[in-house]
Amino acid sequence: MTTASKTAAARLPDIVAAENAISDPAQLGAYAVDGIKPGAAARPGSAEEVAELVKYAARENMGAIATSARTKLAIGMTPKRYDLAIDMARLDRIITYDPHDLTLSVEPGLLLRKMDSALAEHRQFLPMRMPYWNRATVGGTIASGVDTPMRHFYGTPRDYVLGMHFVTGEGARGKSGGLVVKNVTGYDLHKLMIGSLGSLGIITRINFRTFPKPPATRGFLAAFDSADGAIDLRHHIAQSALTPLSLEILSPRVAEIFTSSAAAQVEPEAAPPKMLSPQHWTLTASYAGTENVLERYARDLGRMANESGAASTAVLDDTTRPSVWGRQREFIPIALESSPAAMIVKMAVPPMRMKDALAILAREAEAGGLPWAAMARGLGVIYFALLPQAKSEETLRRMAAAANQILAAGEKLEANAWIPWCPAELKSAVKVWGVARGDFAEMQKVKKAFDPQGILSPGRFVGGM
Repeated sequence: MTTASKTAAARLPDIVAAENAISDPAQLGAYAVDGIKPGAAARPGSAEEVAELVKYAARENMGAIATSARTKLAIGMTPKRYDLAIDMARLDRIITYDPHDLTLSVEPGLLLRKMDSALAEHRQFLPMRMPYWNRATVGGTIASGVDTPMRHFYGTPRDYVLGMHFVTGEGARGKSGGLVVKNVTGYDLHKLMIGSLGSLGIITRINFRTFPKPPATRGFLAAFDSADGAIDLRHHIAQSALTPLSLEILSPRVAEIFTSSAAAQVEPEAAPPKMLSPQHWTLTASYAGTENVLERYARDLGRMANESGAASTAVLDDTTRPSVWGRQREFIPIALESSPAAMIVKMAVPPMRMKDALAILAREAEAGGLPWAAMARGLGVIYFALLPQAKSEETLRRMAAAANQILAAGEKLEANAWIPWCPAELKSAVKVWGVARGDFAEMQKVKKAFDPQGILSPGRFVGGM
């Protein structure tokens, strides 16, 4: 334990009360990031306590990381220093909810599923069916920037987060946006917080625009002998009048990992057997509307699938679709549980380059003798999982080589490619955040403005910020 960590452990009870200050090494292991444990942890119960904790960390020059459910601490680089974990789990209230205005304000420690249940009572929802659904909190989901299959229709949280309250690296409390759908006052500083891993500020309140629940939903599956057929169908759908809620393409190995014991640990509700084929690429689509609209979707999707050479098609109703889409939502944690050394590459490409991108990803994995699985969202965002069945030094070497080749190829494709998840041992051998960005100097200026001493998630974000 560093001197700063010892000081933190001694002084935290003055800020959060003794029962919310943690110094026991066994308990602190739960907050470890890439094997690095903090010297102390604190569970604040208010935004005021969060601000006091950050002020204290700044005075003592301690590295601090905000967390809660701890489902996404593996994202990003290994922290340069980590003295204090700020556990936001106690900040878990719905502050205000106006169903008539379609607005909601919550604290960051609120579980996604609890928020969803509250909205469902008024036939509303947020399109945040994110990975780790049963455990994840709102704040961690927003701060990590993970996305959802429903981004195809509803966009990402940047499109429906109306505002935030946050604490900067100096312990100052700030806010941006508001609690109305149309807000034109000031800068959208809250959008900088989305996906920043808490490196600019610690979120203490989030305001959302909510959405009415659709009357009914259906799912559609089309199996193909190759990725090309599935991607061609994706293009046909994009050029049609149809507006599906989600549109994704799954590689053959996804069928294997979705029926594994690892999948059952992540998502207990089992998908119906033989929904996905281990011999085929599968395009999946979900859609919503009245019975007439649902019938039209089924008819048009079936016709376009046949024209694209589908080997088979299926329509899923509301009794079977949720279980299939549940595992699809959990692709990332299922993939991570399926291998002792899993790596996930995220690559965003123009949709017309998806064939090229998937071919490159598969080629580099196979050149390294590495099993792989892929999930490609219809908007051109590809999650590519390397799934070796051992974690040897040789395996890690081949994974690093494949990752670096993929990142280099992505640059030639003008893709945005980076590695959200990989073994900690590889984080010094691969460019986790991808190739250097042209706007990195501006990003450094923003970091300096929000966190002058660099105490918030130090070293975890782009370029070691």
